[in-house]
Order: sequence, then C-alpha cells, then structure tokens
Amino acid sequence: MSEEQKRLLQQQLWNIANTLRGKMNADEFRDYILGFIFYKYLSEKVETYANKALEPDNKVFAELDETKPEDKAYIDAIREEAVEDIGYFLKPSELFHVIAQKGNKKTDNYILVDLIGILKNIEQSTMGHDSADDFINLFEDIDLTSSKLGRSNTDKNALIARVLAHLDAIDFDLSNTETDVLGDAYEYLIGEFASGAGKKAGEFYTPQPVSTLLAKLVTCHRKKLRNVYDPTCGSGSLLLRVKREAESVGRIYGQELNRTTYNLARMNMILHDVHYSDFDIRQEDTLERPQHRDLRFDAIVANPPFSAQWSANPLFMNDERFSVYGKLAPASKADLAFVEHMIYQLSEEGTMAVVMPHGVLFRGSSEAHIRRHIIEKMNYLDAVIGLPSNIFYGTSIPTCILVLKKCRKHPDNILFIDASQHFEKVKTQNFLRSEDIERIVNAYAERKNIDKFAHVATLKEIEENDYNLNIPRYVDTFEKEEEIDIAAVAKELAALETDMAKTDATIAGFCKELGIDVPFAIEGDK
Repeated sequence: MSEEQKRLLQQQLWNIANTLRGKMNADEFRDYILGFIFYKYLSEKVETYANKALEPDNKVFAELDETKPEDKAYIDAIREEAVEDIGYFLKPSELFHVIAQKGNKKTDNYILVDLIGILKNIEQSTMGHDSADDFINLFEDIDLTSSKLGRSNTDKNALIARVLAHLDAIDFDLSNTETDVLGDAYEYLIGEFASGAGKKAGEFYTPQPVSTLLAKLVTCHRKKLRNVYDPTCGSGSLLLRVKREAESVGRIYGQELNRTTYNLARMNMILHDVHYSDFDIRQEDTLERPQHRDLRFDAIVANPPFSAQWSANPLFMNDERFSVYGKLAPASKADLAFVEHMIYQLSEEGTMAVVMPHGVLFRGSSEAHIRRHIIEKMNYLDAVIGLPSNIFYGTSIPTCILVLKKCRKHPDNILFIDASQHFEKVKTQNFLRSEDIERIVNAYAERKNIDKFAHVATLKEIEENDYNLNIPRYVDTFEKEEEIDIAAVAKELAALETDMAKTDATIAGFCKELGIDVPFAIEGDK
C-alpha cells in the first residue's frame, strides 16, 4: 500500500468517526469508533485464521452453518485452536461483515442486541485461557443502549448500522504483513482525537514525534531488548514506538490508571499484532500499587502526568522504591516519585527516558535533595534534554527529557542538550521535525560540545551549580548582537535631517501657492 493509499485510509476512518461527532463529545465517539474498528480487525483476523485451517477441506469459514452437525464440528475444532493461537474466537454468524450486512438491509435489520451479545462473546471466548486478562471488559466503554446514540432504539440502530456499513466497505489489508497499515491508521485516529481533547489528551497520548525521540534514545546503544516498560502507558503508543525502533523486543509491560485508557492500550497492542502472550498491561495506580515491581526492564519510557498529586504517605519511607533517597517527593508534585519508581524497575544495563516538566531541574526542598542523591550518590543521570514549549496537547509549558542509566559509560559527566528552539510551528502547536529528532539523537550518541546546542558538563560543574540542572546554566544559547557603527548611524541621521529639511521647504512652497498656512514651523521662521 502506497503512502497516498495510507493517507486515504486514515481520512476515510476519520470521516466515519465524524458520523458520531454530532451525537456526543470527542471522548465518547472515540471509544465507539475505535471499538468498532477493533471488532472489525478481530473478525477479519479470525476469519483469515479459520480459512487457512479449512483449506485442506475446501471449506470457507463464513459459509459454515452453525446448525449443521458437520459444520459445527469444524467450528468447535477451530474455536479450540484459535483461542490458543490468537487468544479469542468468533463464530461465522458473529463476523463483522455479517452484522454490517444485516444492519444495511431494509427489513429485519435490527442489530443492536446481536452486537451487544457478540462483543460479550468475544470476551467470554477467552475465559479459562491465558488470554483472558487481555480481553476481560475490553468493550465495556461501548454502550449501545446510550441515549446519545439516538432517542429511540430505531434511531440508535440506524446510526450504528451506518457506521458499520462504512467500515465494512474498507479493506484493512490484513494479508499484507510487510506494513502495519491498520496499526498506522489506528495511531492516526488516536492522535486526531488527542488533538481535540484539550487537557485530557495527556491522559492517553504522547505526540508521535516525542514518542519517536524517547524510543530512539532508549534504543540508541541497544537494539535488542528483553523487555520494555511504561508505568503510565496511556494508549500504549509509546511502547509500540519502542518496538518499532528496536530490532527485537521480548515482552511489553505497562500500567495505566484510567480504565478507559487501559482498554484502549490493550486494543492497541492486539491491533498492532502483538501476541497476547507478549504483552502485559495492568490497570492500577503505579505509585500506590505497582503491578510489576519484581521485574527489571532493559528499556523504560514514560510521559507521566505533569506535577500530579500523590499521597506521599510516610509509610512509603519503608518502600524500597523511595526509602533510599531519605525524603519523599512532595504530595503536590509526583514527578520525581515516578522517576524513583522507574529507577527501581530499571535493569543494571537498561536505559530509561522520561518526559518531565522543567521544575524537576531546579525546584528546591525535598526535590533538590532527591535530585542531588540521584547525581551524587547514585550517578545515574546520563542526559538532560530541553524540548520546545507547546509540543504537548493540553499544555504549553516547556518540558525536558531525563535519560538515566545505572551503568553509565561516561560516569564523570552529564550531557545537556538545548533543543528548545528547534521545531516547526503548525497553527497553535509546535512540532519536532524528523531533522530535529535526528539532531538530538546524534548529539546524545556523539556526546560532545556543540555550540549553542549541547554541553558535556563535568560532575564538578554540576556540584558548583549546587545540583541545579537548569539547562541555560550549561548550554549558552545567547546570540551576540551585531555591533553598531555609531559614526555611520550619525552620518545616516544627518543625511535624513537634510532630506527632511528639503521636503519641508517643498511642502511650504506648495502651501504658499495655495494660500494656506504651513502646518509646521520652518527652521529660521519667527
């Protein structure tokens, strides 16, 4: 599929999504359209799987009759294999195309009850199997009884049938294993929803350029990863970006607090063809109840909520994640608590890259104490990268990326990069371009001084600055103003005075001819 065809698919899906826009807010119609796309994907995947299994018998899955004993035997056999191999199962009568066609009929076209049952059956098909945790309550945000879909059941049915019919007409090209066409389209939709979601966007989506930058940083010196982890994974896009940048990733781990976003992350994994046994996404509060605390990760990436509140319960001073620092991050600013949590989960040879607000670089009190401990006692901070302002949805504040390693190749210095002035402005949003990302990653890899962009600061410099990491202390971006030639300026002013005097005399002559008063005093007049 060409790039133009990809863009066309993305636009088609966005147009279909807008079918629901007038009925509900962005958060709600996002959940419906992404859920239906996911249902279509699951349907086409199971149909492809079943047809391959039926090839030796010259059977087609969609044509099997569930009421006939012979066909039922085929269906039961495929069910058993499918749940083990791809994690779930759909009967021929439950396929997306079948339901979409029924909804498009002029009579006997009521599909809401069928659809509710099918979505529930997908989840139930996994019960008792290893994939159960990845599918349980996966469609709970698709409420087909909601009055926002229409006043009457007939209105609701007509709207949903129209959406399914539009989706049914699109070829997801799942047979093309060379490119992740549908995955790219799904990411596009999530990004489009995020751009219109305001402050809520940060809950589920990191802009793709930032995701790409984080992924490149943690894979810069290591392309084969045993695992990758995001403690605030949102829709999972950042984890998937690491998978794309790496040569191989053994297993993907994530944790997300918001229930709806957690469902979206699981859908995103499956839709990107990550096998259910290769990811483990959990729904819980990461700081209060970490779900993977016994594991250590080769790569950790995160974009935690900026300056979020947390309990800062004194009991956490007995938690190994925080006790070593001697003080807790303030209850009103959990930023460094997330950093501490990630350091604890990082493997000895691992790399973590986390987006933070600039305040973590210089704020005092307990944050200053923690910052100093990470640098002076642990010596884990590898780089500080300043990003442009206004590159995240819902906030315009400038941000930075902290890169940390436990076994640093350059333990006597910390690299500072100021990329705050390198971006493209599109309407009201700033974006990192591919060349901006490349410049940052190259500077990180080469680790040398670059005028007005990067500085390798010794630990002595950091100490002399009292462990204040504010980037302008280390990267001088001051642009010297061009020297002014005072004599030349004076000469120009004198010439202007002469020209003005001539002009005034000309105007005065015109006024005399017209018999009117001169509107200004002429030099030498009394």
